[in-house]
Amino acid sequence: QVQLAESGGGLVQAGGSLRLSCAVSGRTFSMYAMGWFRQAPGKEREFAAAVDWSGGSTYYADSVKGRFTISRDNAKNTVYLQMNSLKPEDTAVYYCAEARLAYGLGRADEYAFWGQGTQVTVAS
Repeated sequence: QVQLAESGGGLVQAGGSLRLSCAVSGRTFSMYAMGWFRQAPGKEREFAAAVDWSGGSTYYADSVKGRFTISRDNAKNTVYLQMNSLKPEDTAVYYCAEARLAYGLGRADEYAFWGQGTQVTVAS
């Protein structure tokens, strides 16, 4: 069965950095796009970043563009989100997701499997 497990969240001061990891099991990882979404308390889940099946193409929400970098290591069945220049508004639970196809953008319904999330808190 496909399972995703996020790690790397924590508390960081504004301007700092964190690196999130998502380990995938139970599926041929390299065939599918991967994405990161986030959800703050009382708000809807929103798209942050996506990477295609090969890692050759990436797509970012305007709110994180230039600060976050998504990447993948297919040999390790792992996707990463490097977060730099963090802001208090980045505070949220971050979710890793696997897409239904080899390509995916920012719609949640493009993704078939989801992790449980990891908390990121950015202090001002």
